[in-house]
Amino acid sequence: MNVTVRSRTRHFRTVAFDAERNAVLLIEQRLLPHEFKVIATRDFRETARAIREMIVRGAGAIGATAAYGLAQGARAFRGRDMKRFERHVEVVYQTLKAARPTAVDPVNAMNDARATMSAGETVEEQQALALAAAEEFARHDVEHCEAIGRHGAKLIRPGMKVLTHCNAGWLAFVDIGTATAPMYAAQALGRKFHVYCDETRPRSQGATLTAWELAQQKISHQIIADNAAGHLMQRGQIDLVIVGSDRTLGRTGEVANKIGTYTKAVLAKRHGIPFYVAIPLSTIDWTMKSGFDIPIEERHESEVLGAWGVTAKGKREYVRVANPGSGAFNAGFDVTPAELITGIITPAGIFKPRELWAKRRSLGYVL
Repeated sequence: MNVTVRSRTRHFRTVAFDAERNAVLLIEQRLLPHEFKVIATRDFRETARAIREMIVRGAGAIGATAAYGLAQGARAFRGRDMKRFERHVEVVYQTLKAARPTAVDPVNAMNDARATMSAGETVEEQQALALAAAEEFARHDVEHCEAIGRHGAKLIRPGMKVLTHCNAGWLAFVDIGTATAPMYAAQALGRKFHVYCDETRPRSQGATLTAWELAQQKISHQIIADNAAGHLMQRGQIDLVIVGSDRTLGRTGEVANKIGTYTKAVLAKRHGIPFYVAIPLSTIDWTMKSGFDIPIEERHESEVLGAWGVTAKGKREYVRVANPGSGAFNAGFDVTPAELITGIITPAGIFKPRELWAKRRSLGYVL
């Protein structure tokens, strides 16, 4: 995506790698929309912390970050002993895997990287292959998002009002995004439409990230409170819903995504509004058999009890909103059943949720 900061426009990717410094380069998303900053993580533990603390977030973006983090950790190893190197890589892998448990993209990305590395006969060869695999994952992530845009653009007709939840834009991937990809493709075709961005409490990624992206892209949009979607649907003000996913079960078509997605799917079903999920192939989990088995991350209660913002003097501060002494429950994700989903937009086309398993070969499933 092109980003305009202080009247200067440049192209950025959400995740990149500096081979000379062996550093992962990330957009510091917690500062947006008030400040645009790229940071460098210096080792794999710092990279894992960036995932865990949501400096970088979103399925494809943390997948690419984990892949680069694995390469980063592998390249930091000194010595030629393959057994010691393999033990070291396992520590790197487990550290990055544990950073965000719900999303499957990091595990898929690192598994692919380790499979590629296995062709190397020396430590040096495996280190080189690890970085090549991470670059390949990042490249495929962008290609998948481009294809999602091509397939999904036909869903957005002129004059439509589209609802999205959380951020599944280019900030959540290496570039372009998934839920936003059809919007950007439709805009490129000259279509005019309007987007409602759910604020997406408790971290407000819709209000801070998706709205910032759409403003950068000059797409008509408004931020709405999470609880306003039903009101708009009831009055015919929403024609289409497109969301992303952190894990989609290939066997059942169930979708894990940011908390509140299930609620929007129920509302859309009630009002006869098409509800689509946009995903790259790396988001599909082909082994898990039930949505109830998806590990749902529970985050710190402070996210619910207060909010981060910027003061009139430009200082970023946390403010507690809730009653003093009250606690909070903070599940980061929920699971939407297949029967509430109209279709899943993939790089290979748009499918009914329960068609994924039948189409598994064309969707990249490997025994």
